Amino acid sequence: MVEKSIKMEVVTPERVVFSEEVDSLIVPAAEGYLGVLPNHAPLITGLEIGVVRYKQGGRESKMAISGGFMEVYENRAIILADTAEKGDEIDLERAQRAKERAEKRLKERPPDLDVVRAELALKRALARIKAAQ
Repeated sequence: MVEKSIKMEVVTPERVVFSEEVDSLIVPAAEGYLGVLPNHAPLITGLEIGVVRYKQGGRESKMAISGGFMEVYENRAIILADTAEKGDEIDLERAQRAKERAEKRLKERPPDLDVVRAELALKRALARIKAAQ
């Protein structure tokens, strides 16, 4: 039987962020953005920091995630994320301040700066801003 939706679940170590039927989703996979439609072939992939986009009834919504994994099987897409926030839950001003702090640290390059950590903080802030807009 051809299904017209796929069950999307987003789980973090703290909570179930999302668990609903969706028409489609696009995730920031390790090798680039990946689209998933109903009846997708089984798949396991790593996820990067970025924005998950999903459609329900033609309406697109966004969610910021910071890495993890996704498994797709039998019309279910399970995302196990390090962190996840729905776009409407994100404090945009706080995300903007985090972006500015990360950019400032990367520009000034103090001697004790962990560059990788600062770059990841910037990527997380940018993902949160994109998801909130």
